[in-house]
Amino acid sequence: MPVNAEKEITKLWRTLHNMQAENCKTFYRWREVALEVAGPDKDPMDVAMKAAEMMGKDIGKGFLPRLNWLKGEDAFMLNLGRSLAGLWNTEGGLATAEPGENPGEVFIKCTRCPWPTAAKEFGVPMEEVALSRERLFQTILSDVNVFFNINLNIEMLKAIPRGEGIYLFRLYKEN
Repeated sequence: MPVNAEKEITKLWRTLHNMQAENCKTFYRWREVALEVAGPDKDPMDVAMKAAEMMGKDIGKGFLPRLNWLKGEDAFMLNLGRSLAGLWNTEGGLATAEPGENPGEVFIKCTRCPWPTAAKEFGVPMEEVALSRERLFQTILSDVNVFFNINLNIEMLKAIPRGEGIYLFRLYKEN
């Protein structure tokens, strides 16, 4: 029986997109449960930041085996930026990493992010969505900094949930 490659690819593509959307929704379902268990006095932003830190620690450990200095600092920084952008792409976003004008600087841009759409369904404030991404990336860098004995930082310059049309992060080496 012949295989219709176009039909199979379309099926896989649709399944991937459905899974990416379900991933975001599952996160916000768990957020609701955590808030319910924590009680009415717990600030939802604190729960979101703790979740971002826990996820960032786990993701950061996964990044370490793929990072190295063999091609120099600029290549290291760009590869790290690409890994952060790749995380977003895996979640259903559209992100890239580009070298900055200064040495030891990379810009991570995301023009499509699935998280604000899922957050709206669950009544999550957009500022929480933006700050969660920033905290996730910052926490990922904490293990990278320790492992490589460097001092990297990341700052959010623009955010889709703030109505700025793009996420823009600056990854840089502090002196």
